[in-house]
Amino acid sequence: MNFRKGREREEPEINFIPLIDVILVILIFVMATTTYSKFAELKINLPSADAEVSEEQPKTIQIAVTANGQYVINGKTAAFISAEAFAVELRNAAGSDDVDPMIVVNADAQATHQSVVNVMEAARIANYGKLTFATQTQAK
Repeated sequence: MNFRKGREREEPEINFIPLIDVILVILIFVMATTTYSKFAELKINLPSADAEVSEEQPKTIQIAVTANGQYVINGKTAAFISAEAFAVELRNAAGSDDVDPMIVVNADAQATHQSVVNVMEAARIANYGKLTFATQTQAK
């Protein structure tokens, strides 16, 4: 049953002008309320410390980590084969004293994190709980 025999069917048309107006208002609102942050570069300040020298100096083991991954224990070059072998090197450097030595890590700024973590792991295996990192002091 077609009651509109004489009329042609009108195609619906979509008016985009109100849609564009609404989107423009939303865009202006978003631009006005959004804060833009620049994360293009990450600035890191290396640690520096000023501390008074204590009277009592515990036994220390100086470990230097160079930029190319070499290890030096108390002035003697040591190869890192495994954490267990490096722990033996640390025990040899500590001597036969029963005193728990202070491990002082002097890592180059360009040294990898893994090389420093290797020293920390070897100190843990050797049961040395006192570990510290050397820093540069800034001239006043």
